[in-house]
This record gives sequence, structure tokens and C-alpha cells, in this order.
Amino acid sequence: METTAQVSAKMQKALEVLHQDFSTIRTGKASAALVENINIQAYGGTANLRVLELATIHATDPQTLVIAPFDKTVLNEIEKGISNANVGLNPIVDGEILRINLPPLTEERRREFTKLVAQKAESGKVMIRQIRHEAMEGAKKHAAAESVSEDEVIRSEKEIQRVTDEYIEKIDQLQKDKEKELMTM
Repeated sequence: METTAQVSAKMQKALEVLHQDFSTIRTGKASAALVENINIQAYGGTANLRVLELATIHATDPQTLVIAPFDKTVLNEIEKGISNANVGLNPIVDGEILRINLPPLTEERRREFTKLVAQKAESGKVMIRQIRHEAMEGAKKHAAAESVSEDEVIRSEKEIQRVTDEYIEKIDQLQKDKEKELMTM
């Protein structure tokens, strides 16, 4: 049987995945998270920019991202990878760096991104509920195998539900914060 600390740790990982997923949604402000997970073909393999550590990525202002490759020979591969990723970013080769100018978000685009945030939040809640389901099943199996009292099983299930509710609230708060960020930029 999993302890509530183990269940909480799994839910925390799911929350971190969601948080990272949210960071890839453009809010009108330049951020390295917009491109660091894009897959690039370089040196005979494919991996994302962050894993390959091919370049530094930084925002020079709220509307501009600059990607400076360590090895200038992969500049075109990085450009192709970003262009082919269909994330709405158009990199421009500027000497030995790439510039990505982010146009301001229209009201319609902000609403689309808000819907996307809601979908991703719901997916996060599904992950949390799946972890809860597995933990509850584990508690029942443990009770049957170890002849644990029914009161103990009920107490364990209530504790798992309490942790679940806590993480669902955290997801709701993350969603509200991201939506607010989208609508105020």
C-alpha cells in the first residue's frame, strides 16, 4: 500500500508536468520555454534544444527571443526545427544568431490559448484522478491481503481523497493564473 507521501509525490510530478506544459503556451511575452522543447535534428540525432544544449536562449525584450548556437554549423538545423514545429514562430537568421519576433496576441488568439489552457488543466486533473484511483485500488488490495480493518481502509481512502482535492485546487489555481496572464498581456 502506498503512503500518502508517495501518492502526494506522484501528484506533485503530475503538477510539474502540467506547469511545464503551461509554460509552452505563448502569453505575448518572450520566454525560452516557447522553444526549448522543440525537436532539432543535429549531429545525426533528434532531441529538443534543452536536451541537446545547442544554444543559449534568452529574451532581449518582451517581444524578441534570441537563440545563439554554440556551434554555428547547427544554426540552419535549429531554424528548420523551429519552423517545422508549427508553433507559430518564425525564426530569422541574423548573422550567427536566430531572432524570433513575437507579434502581439490578438483577442481571438488569447481566447484560443485560454481554451487550450483549460484543456491542459483538465488533462492534469485526469492524471491526478488516475493516481488517486491506483492508490485507492492499492489500499483495497493491501487490506484484503493483510486483513486490515475496514476502518483503516476508509481512513486511508479519505486521506488519499484529501491529497487529491489539494492537488486539484493547485491545478485550478495554475489555470486561473495562466488565464489571467494570457488576458492581461
